[in-house]
Amino acid sequence: MRLVVVSAGLSVPSSTRLLADRLAGAVQGKTAVDIEVVELRELAVEIAHHFTNGFPGRKLAQALDAVAGADGLIVVTPVFSASYSGLFKSFFDVLDQDALTGKPVLIAATGGSARHSLVLEHALRPLFAHLRAVVVPTAVYAASEDWGAEGLPERIERAAGELAALMGGLSAVRAEKTVKTEKTVKDAFDVVPFAEQLAALRPAG
Repeated sequence: MRLVVVSAGLSVPSSTRLLADRLAGAVQGKTAVDIEVVELRELAVEIAHHFTNGFPGRKLAQALDAVAGADGLIVVTPVFSASYSGLFKSFFDVLDQDALTGKPVLIAATGGSARHSLVLEHALRPLFAHLRAVVVPTAVYAASEDWGAEGLPERIERAAGELAALMGGLSAVRAEKTVKTEKTVKDAFDVVPFAEQLAALRPAG
């Protein structure tokens, strides 16, 4: 399964990327996934150009394809003005409107104060509900004081477990549908030799 991590951190190193990596590592510890990280900081210029000319640059196109083709997503944004960052929102604005339909998503955010933790519920969850994604119940917020403190590792593990379970369940459903479809197609196009068809029409005896 393919897990794509979208990080909107701006600094290097970034607490947003750190949280994204810890979440991805926790998911990988629970199920077999190939991880790809999309750093929005590196795509800022191409995202802006997309708004003005309507066409994604090469790197942005690759990132959009990765997100659309993922079996699950982890999305992490820093908090700006009590909401997600403009860069974070802009990336999902240029994504095809149907790309996240039915896709499992784990939402997370970082900020300087625990007072902004509700950004997960009043900004991120409604955004991905609008995009028709399947958002896992546990969202993860990390304030400055949370690093190294009790509680954050447990939230990371719980959220990662929910995403891994959802990805595995949906993957199994897709595999079952594929098998049924292939069987239906095979049955529809099975070739019966003419001699056998003729023999079946002859009266017995």
